[in-house]
Amino acid sequence: MIEDFPIVQVMDNQGELIQTEYENEISENMARQFYRHLIRIRTFDRKAVSLQRQGRIGTYAPYEGQEASQVGTALALDEKDWLFPTYRDHGAAMTFGHSLLNILLFWKGRNEGCVPPEGKNIFTPGIPIATQLPHAVGAAYAEKRKGTRNAAIAYFGDGATSEGDFHEGLNIASVWEAPVVFFNQNNHYAISVPMHKQMKTKTIAQKALAYDIPGVRIDGNDIFAVYFETKKALERARSGEGPTLIESVTWRYGAHTTADDPTKYRDQQESDARRHDNDPVDRLVKFMEKKGWIDEDWMESVGNECAKEVDLAVDELEAYPAADPSVIFDYVFEKPTWTIQEQKEKLLKSMGGVSR
Repeated sequence: MIEDFPIVQVMDNQGELIQTEYENEISENMARQFYRHLIRIRTFDRKAVSLQRQGRIGTYAPYEGQEASQVGTALALDEKDWLFPTYRDHGAAMTFGHSLLNILLFWKGRNEGCVPPEGKNIFTPGIPIATQLPHAVGAAYAEKRKGTRNAAIAYFGDGATSEGDFHEGLNIASVWEAPVVFFNQNNHYAISVPMHKQMKTKTIAQKALAYDIPGVRIDGNDIFAVYFETKKALERARSGEGPTLIESVTWRYGAHTTADDPTKYRDQQESDARRHDNDPVDRLVKFMEKKGWIDEDWMESVGNECAKEVDLAVDELEAYPAADPSVIFDYVFEKPTWTIQEQKEKLLKSMGGVSR
């Protein structure tokens, strides 16, 4: 079965273009845009890990190593499309236009962190595994019913494919021919459980067969493969041909979250080797160097710009007004029950305040 789902590559890990039909579609401007976004979200990710270690934000889910999968997909979307992220897809969200400040507020535990910029269809990050997939199908089907060409993309990890919501989402999307792309980032581990202990199937892409939809397996560290295959799937969705399942084979260098220790279950030498041999940023740099599209001065300027942008967002975070703890009671029910109201009043009394 695995031979029926070969990994699609556009460039190899040495930056050589192996699908020459894309030669005329890849411009210097495109490559530079891809590089800038990769550096931007990697800078953010490293800063967020540092902030967590200093106690300035809460537990954080890093994604370093998966940047090409997030940037390539987000840049393939149209302005009015829908993005349904997990807790690890803030790289895609910020590439699609989410506010860096609000993303940091999310990791600070603030309600404001779930609010996307005006006009951006970015769903609240899915914390329970796979629950965002049926939501993405609903949004996509609504767009179909309204007669638009807008599509949705839903992100999820390999472990999510063992959840009922995954199967329910793919099934009803297939039945309704909903314009949705199911984008799986297969980083080989669902927290501490390797893929071979999660499932008997050799690939995730082959799970599409059960729902009679296309399944595609791509090199998730090849940003061109990610971008062009996502574009194809989105165009198929917009044309009324229904959903696609994409398995993006990648690797996360760090822990599942900052509360996790991957050395307990994963050979970190393998992770180091993958960083050395198959890093998504380095691969694009090699390609651009061969083209003469990149130099050290430009890369340094991009790095400095991204660092300044991230530092500014951190400054805004730390100058943000203090949270009102009482709001945690306000949205449990449409109208607070007496039990909720009583708890809120006790909290406010302990804080020396009064009920709003």
